Amino acid sequence: MEQGTRGAESHVPGSPLPVSSLAGILNVDKPAGWTSFDVVAFVRRGSGVRRVGHAGTLDPAATGVLPILLGPATRLAQYLVDTTKVYDATIELGRETDTYDADGAVVHRADASHVGREAVEAALSSFRGEIEQVPPRFSAIKRLGLPLYKRARRGETVEAPPRRVRVDRLDIISYDAPVLRVEIECGKGFYVRSLAHDVGASLGVGGCLTALRRARVGPFRVEDAVSFDTLGRELASGAWLDRLLPPDEVLLGWRAAILGEASAQRLAHGRSLLLQPLPGVVVSAGERCRAYSAGGDFLAVLRCAAPQEWRPEKVFLAQSA
Repeated sequence: MEQGTRGAESHVPGSPLPVSSLAGILNVDKPAGWTSFDVVAFVRRGSGVRRVGHAGTLDPAATGVLPILLGPATRLAQYLVDTTKVYDATIELGRETDTYDADGAVVHRADASHVGREAVEAALSSFRGEIEQVPPRFSAIKRLGLPLYKRARRGETVEAPPRRVRVDRLDIISYDAPVLRVEIECGKGFYVRSLAHDVGASLGVGGCLTALRRARVGPFRVEDAVSFDTLGRELASGAWLDRLLPPDEVLLGWRAAILGEASAQRLAHGRSLLLQPLPGVVVSAGERCRAYSAGGDFLAVLRCAAPQEWRPEKVFLAQSA
């Protein structure tokens, strides 16, 4: 096994590619006012690809990186959801809403002009690292088979239980009371709306999220994302194909295994493989790697079951869009 050059299911720019064989990822800059599903439906209609999904829901008012996965690449969504995200968030102190953002009904107002930067810094310190966070009542999390936001709209007070989340970085970009702008680097399951609410509560004045832009999802950066206007034009002309990234772009931080023909045949039948790591490389049970053919084609996601034994977790042989 080695950390090697990547293979990819890709095409030569400008050459025709049957829709049925498409597999890849579009890094889209989601506009405000669109749901994540709206973007998926837009790409599905424009591309003609039946299987289209996204990794990491953004609220309608939020903008920024939304990876759109096409064809067999949709099976890699879970690995993107598990990656680190970076957000640029604006919080208004002194206003609390039922949805924890500017679209909700105001439930409390307070004068936050006296809250200084030192107090804000002190409050933020308790939201770094591994923390317990309660998701918003208006969220898509399901309780008893129904999303919380539907229960909240009915007037029910059902809440999601606290969950353990990770905040790697939480820095002030600017603060001009009552408006606080922060950059957040966090793990999966983190709600920026809850952060806005909780920071306001810890300062005793309340708070809500007024703007949110996602700057990064795993390896996908907003600087490299295609704007929605440009994407619309390119879907119409076919030029969007040149933006399609290979499915394994999600996994480039993992180890890579290059398989010989016999191992590739075993993989095609769902059998475990015996792979010898490079000298000095230590592999733990549960670790994943990406597997390629000798010709560089992306074949599968493998998971280590025991020393030198790897089992196929997701196989990408003979898949269709």
